Amino acid sequence: MHPAPSVILFTTLSGLGFGLLFFLGLGMPEVTGKVAFVFYAIAYALAVGGLLASTFHLAHPERAWRAFSQWRSSWLSREGCCAVAALLTMGAYALGAIFLGTHWTLLGALGASLSLGTVFTTSMIYAQLKTVPRWNMVPLTPALFLTLSLAGGALLAGQEDQAMGLLALAGLTLLAYWHQGDRAFALSGTTLATATGLGSRGDLRAFEPPHTGTNYLLREFVYVVGRKHATQLRVIGFGLAILLPLICLSLPVSGVMAKHLLAAFAVLSHIAGVAATRWLFFAEAEHVVGLYYGKR
Repeated sequence: MHPAPSVILFTTLSGLGFGLLFFLGLGMPEVTGKVAFVFYAIAYALAVGGLLASTFHLAHPERAWRAFSQWRSSWLSREGCCAVAALLTMGAYALGAIFLGTHWTLLGALGASLSLGTVFTTSMIYAQLKTVPRWNMVPLTPALFLTLSLAGGALLAGQEDQAMGLLALAGLTLLAYWHQGDRAFALSGTTLATATGLGSRGDLRAFEPPHTGTNYLLREFVYVVGRKHATQLRVIGFGLAILLPLICLSLPVSGVMAKHLLAAFAVLSHIAGVAATRWLFFAEAEHVVGLYYGKR
């Protein structure tokens, strides 16, 4: 798949934003007043900014509202409904924390659940696609989105103990996803014979590709990444998203300012690493339509 910047921003920022809202909904940290305002401003900037970025990938962004009507059958629609419900619920919870200095526990728990549900519905948009075997891996694909969102949310919320455990879990999930994903297309059993439905006629081979020039399918669904660079990008993404934040959180630091600076570096490193791994998530996707062009 062609890794459009808008989709990378959407999945990266919204995951972090809803991850932070999850922890805030559970009272971690249990902040009020101006401090609470800063935390919620960051969470909403990430979550809403990510959702807005996703509309730029649409051919007609002005029609995005129509997606909400298909919640019975569409994970995209469910994501939109869940995101709006989470933002409204957490907005009410935030008002209590900022202006009344109180935390409505049940409302916060509901908002946290909806925030996590939003990340899950986002992951299922990709996990449901049988045409992309690397994505069509349940529970690995949802687990990848959820663990990265929770790890990033814990970092942003300043929950260091939880962040370390969640970063380790996200790292293991990422490694498992790459390992299984590299074999997913072959294990799916999809070939030119199954794609065309002509396998009963004997061995098939493509006489020539459907088009001699570039087209929408080649641009969007047959994006080829040089494998020699994919390995290096995995190392960079894993190092920035998982290893460096873990090292930063493990270092013995004295002084509040130094501790905050190290925590900020861990957050920035994690965001950059998640963006790199999310670019690979799309760039390495192998769509079965590539079979018709001899690209698989």
